[in-house]
Amino acid sequence: MRISSRAERIEPFYVMEVAKAASALAREVAHTDRPMIFLNIGEPDFTAPPPVQEAALRAVRAGATQYTHATGLEVLRERISGWYRERFGVDVPAHRIVVTAGASAALQLACLTLIESGDEILMPDPSYPCNRHFVSAAEGRAVLIPTTAEERFQLSAAKVEAAWTKRTRGVLLASPSNPTGTSIEPGELRRIHEVVTRRGGITLIDEIYLGLSYDDTFGQSALGIDDQIISINSFSKYFSMTGWRLGWLVVPEALVPVVERLAQNLFICASTVSQHAALACFEPASIAEYERRRAEFKARRDWFIPQLEALGFRVPVVPDGAFYAWADCSAFGERLGIANSWDFAFEAMKKAHLAITPGRDFGTDQTARFVRFSTASSMEHLEESVERLRAWAGTAVPA
Repeated sequence: MRISSRAERIEPFYVMEVAKAASALAREVAHTDRPMIFLNIGEPDFTAPPPVQEAALRAVRAGATQYTHATGLEVLRERISGWYRERFGVDVPAHRIVVTAGASAALQLACLTLIESGDEILMPDPSYPCNRHFVSAAEGRAVLIPTTAEERFQLSAAKVEAAWTKRTRGVLLASPSNPTGTSIEPGELRRIHEVVTRRGGITLIDEIYLGLSYDDTFGQSALGIDDQIISINSFSKYFSMTGWRLGWLVVPEALVPVVERLAQNLFICASTVSQHAALACFEPASIAEYERRRAEFKARRDWFIPQLEALGFRVPVVPDGAFYAWADCSAFGERLGIANSWDFAFEAMKKAHLAITPGRDFGTDQTARFVRFSTASSMEHLEESVERLRAWAGTAVPA
């Protein structure tokens, strides 16, 4: 059977390939004294809080399970708008918000709306792999630009200006970023958008970890800059609704009917039950619980990263958001005779029964030196992971 060139261009999602191998080994060691610990997947260990679960049950019992408008429940769009106003001090009219089947659908809709065949989209290296594949699926080309720790592993206005060509359509950013957990400094983000606007391009920004910011300097939505920025967001991370597949897209007013038309044809609508459940995310009890969880994620970061560095890993930039540690494992691996992060991840799986993500997914510039740890797991699991790494390397307990 002939496979389309579009499908052939999409590389495997190596995060999931590693996860499959880890799951297979996990079954073998499940009943030992060292079952597999998973620090590889970016999924909160918290599930939707009780008010959200109860709202879903009420929707099912009431028969509120039929199609909604393609742009989502009006009341949900209003509540998302209110969240921007109350949390970030940004006025985002509800009519510019499109509720989607997860952030993935939001990215697909944005790319199909704005990218022509051959268009190039500038992205930082490292960055989340699926984002560049959405560009490719829309017949565009993701151009990865190497970044440095001094730049917080984010693009700069100067690099965007230097990389811009006649084929460039715009930029796709993420703040906070997966895999680094770092955000773009607000002034630099404004300068990047000014470059893009002057060139007649588009600024797309993935803000799915925005609710999980730990530093007020960075915990701001790009939507505060102007109404031409396109933001992708999700109920998966801050709102702990990963499997509910619900997200949203904020677009300039002129794009709403275009995105709506595409959504009608591609998705009809996001899950109706998930939408009714998400209404409860904005209740005071739910927000209080989400803020408690945000504090817990910060506490995990504050404990785990110094432990990694004591073991010989290097975390060049302390993440200001999300729940990841982007760690250079080369010195640690050298002591064990391991050449790169791909091999390191599989050896960690076998020797320490610890699943982590190699840098291979996230780009090509220095990513063979880096692994991504997810701190979305419990403190108990993080503590046990450090002990296993220490035992594996034969290092002494740090003072």
